[in-house]
Amino acid sequence: MTAGTRVEVHPGREAVVEFDPELTFECVDECTWCCTHGVLLYEEDFYELAERESLDESTTQFRGEDFVKKEAKDRDEHVGDDGEACVFLRDDGLCSLHAEHDWKPARCSVYPLAVSVEDGEIHVDVRESAWEHCEGMNVSERKVIENLDAFLPAVLWELDDPASDREL
Repeated sequence: MTAGTRVEVHPGREAVVEFDPELTFECVDECTWCCTHGVLLYEEDFYELAERESLDESTTQFRGEDFVKKEAKDRDEHVGDDGEACVFLRDDGLCSLHAEHDWKPARCSVYPLAVSVEDGEIHVDVRESAWEHCEGMNVSERKVIENLDAFLPAVLWELDDPASDREL
């Protein structure tokens, strides 16, 4: 398989893969770099989050889009350069949404991939920032190409603009 190859991710739903098919990824303990940026909530995520947490306390709007809030944390670990991180990132470096509700927003599932739409097709590549900051790149046996259904929730094909380059 070469870059630009169409891969069926879900039944009848293909993505154009633009990354090396040998790429592996696994979240590693203590690496919470991706949790220090605002998480865009697609509409379905917004409603799913409302069933689990207070939207007033956990979300904000920026440029007309809903995001999970970042907040100042009283710690030195698991925070960005600004001392902030996702409101759901606990002191132990785990996501309370994932740990307590077995759920996470689509944008969190997608990481470290970048999703874009070209000519009506979903294209998937690796975020440049992931190569610079993410410790889970090529450290496991879990090939991304073989697990695309976990990285790319089916809801992405229902969105007008599933592009993942928007940040808070």
